[in-house]
Amino acid sequence: MLKRTVDIALACLLLIISLPILAVAAVAIKIDSEGTVFFCQARMGRRFRCFALFKLRTMRIFVDGSAYTLGEDPRITRVGQWLRRTKVDELPQLWNVLRGEMSMVGPRPVIPALAIEFRQEYNRLLEVRPGLTDPATLKYCREVELLALVSDPLLYFKTVITPDKLRISAAYLDRANLLSDLGVMASTAAALLPRNGLPRFARKWSFGQVGEQQLAAELLSVAPVKNVEPQTMDDQGDCAIPAA
Repeated sequence: MLKRTVDIALACLLLIISLPILAVAAVAIKIDSEGTVFFCQARMGRRFRCFALFKLRTMRIFVDGSAYTLGEDPRITRVGQWLRRTKVDELPQLWNVLRGEMSMVGPRPVIPALAIEFRQEYNRLLEVRPGLTDPATLKYCREVELLALVSDPLLYFKTVITPDKLRISAAYLDRANLLSDLGVMASTAAALLPRNGLPRFARKWSFGQVGEQQLAAELLSVAPVKNVEPQTMDDQGDCAIPAA
């Protein structure tokens, strides 16, 4: 009950604060490309119930492509690149928090196909509401840059990044409390600052500090790509909506 109360209070406060930013972003989206300002995508929620996740639209409409957005994607608009880099496109999810579909801190919500593919792990993770951020999100705050350095981004995402995220998220759930949640939110806010404002634990992932080749070497040495056959995309089912 206390966690839910904190979620509502923080979501209301942050929505009010972010209204001017959302207004500017909405104008930029309309000027930059055809389509709506907001985007809705089906994600798997608590107890495997699908819900509509809200984001600012960052992609061109009427363009087919993968349900996964991995690395550089030609569907992303010029404004969309900035929105994704600054995470402003995620601000509408504060409304999902108010609706009770998400929490401020929890495992990131994924498309239904991924939750089904890793169902055993998500049986535990989806006992709680998915969240805006968690320790796994912090570790992979530079995921786009990492995926750009591997030859098969989808394979690496499925066989390395996703299992590691699931492990980190599950470990955090076992020790999560209000104070730890506040710490994760503070670290997330710090990670959104310019690179020279990153906390010490995040600076080693900055290209400005270690360079692209060293970053790749560090991450790939910790989590090398396994020799497995490339996986094909699963159908997302009835509640699936194209990626944003």
